[in-house]
Amino acid sequence: MTKNISSSTQETPLSLSPSGRRINTLPDAPQLAPSKGKKFPCLACGAQLVFEPNAQALVCSHCGQQETIPQSANEILELSYEDYLNKSQADLQVTSGAEVEVRCQSCGAIVMMAAKERTQDCPFCGVHLDSEPHAATPAIPPSAVLPFRVDQNRAKKVFQQWVNSRWFAPDDLKKLADLGKLAGLYTPYWTFDAMTHTFYSGQRGTYYWDTEQYWANVNGKNQLRTRQVRRTRWISARGQIRHWFDDILVVASQGLPREYAQELAPWDMEQLVDFKPDYLSGFRTERYQIDLQQGFSLAQELMQPTLRHLIGRDIGGDEQRIDSMQTQYSGLTFKHVLLPIWVAAYRYQNRLYRILINARTGEVQGNRPYSAFKIALAIIGGLIVLGMILYAQSGG
Repeated sequence: MTKNISSSTQETPLSLSPSGRRINTLPDAPQLAPSKGKKFPCLACGAQLVFEPNAQALVCSHCGQQETIPQSANEILELSYEDYLNKSQADLQVTSGAEVEVRCQSCGAIVMMAAKERTQDCPFCGVHLDSEPHAATPAIPPSAVLPFRVDQNRAKKVFQQWVNSRWFAPDDLKKLADLGKLAGLYTPYWTFDAMTHTFYSGQRGTYYWDTEQYWANVNGKNQLRTRQVRRTRWISARGQIRHWFDDILVVASQGLPREYAQELAPWDMEQLVDFKPDYLSGFRTERYQIDLQQGFSLAQELMQPTLRHLIGRDIGGDEQRIDSMQTQYSGLTFKHVLLPIWVAAYRYQNRLYRILINARTGEVQGNRPYSAFKIALAIIGGLIVLGMILYAQSGG
């Protein structure tokens, strides 16, 4: 994995990215987690405090007392990819506010929660969790979080609008998609920054016009005619391009459908704040199951369309062919971040359907069943309308 990373990532212990952000390349990870088992008791009545998206603060579920979450003045650090690959298991941590975990035997998600908390149903697929929670496995701790901004009431309205707009959904979908089971989840993501240096070989195609003769039948007689035909002249091309990638976002979840989770973008990553367990209070968290190396492999795939576009632009001409490309990565850094998602899971005719809501923007992604009866009616209706149009055109 690291053989194509240039040595520039190890030249200095501290440097600046092209965007001017500080890059931490020291071997020790920041100590992000405060004391374990914090339960956020209300100072007024002693009840539990939970994070309230509208207030952007901890709010007592009993008396309404609010407690502001202190913000750190420090910038969120980018961590050295190579340094973390060389770390031992002893350097990993248990995330404060998510000290226990339980694996769903149905969808494979690992649900994390505060010590002494319990959850009966998997928030990712709605199946009852038979396993007992156990101590969380140490992992790379999250360095930043995007707090929930869309509360559950707004999420329900957005979900309702989405369901109502599905014209070909079964009529009983609204009953099956229980709005009361919306689960608020912090989902793990990796972000990657890297300077790429790509060497390529290919071909540049330039259009030119050629005169071609052909026979045509005109009034029953063959006549020799000419026409202009566009052709392409190809010549070899070689070169190299450099490009800086900032915050390439990779879903590290196994519990959510990757294609839908990826489509929840864009995220307002500039609003990331330092991780504090306070933000997790009242929500569930998933442990990442796409590890750092797997995450970088997926990030490389996401970089490919941009690199191919830049190579095509560098080759020039009217058409381009890319025969080979080799990319080196330097200044490679990452963050483990938690992003907020509302999830609705329901089953229809023994098949699982899930709808995801970006808890920052209200963007909805997901799948749902189709009504064969409604689709058939639409096809029949379309054929009737088409028949009427053709009948009218024929003068019948």
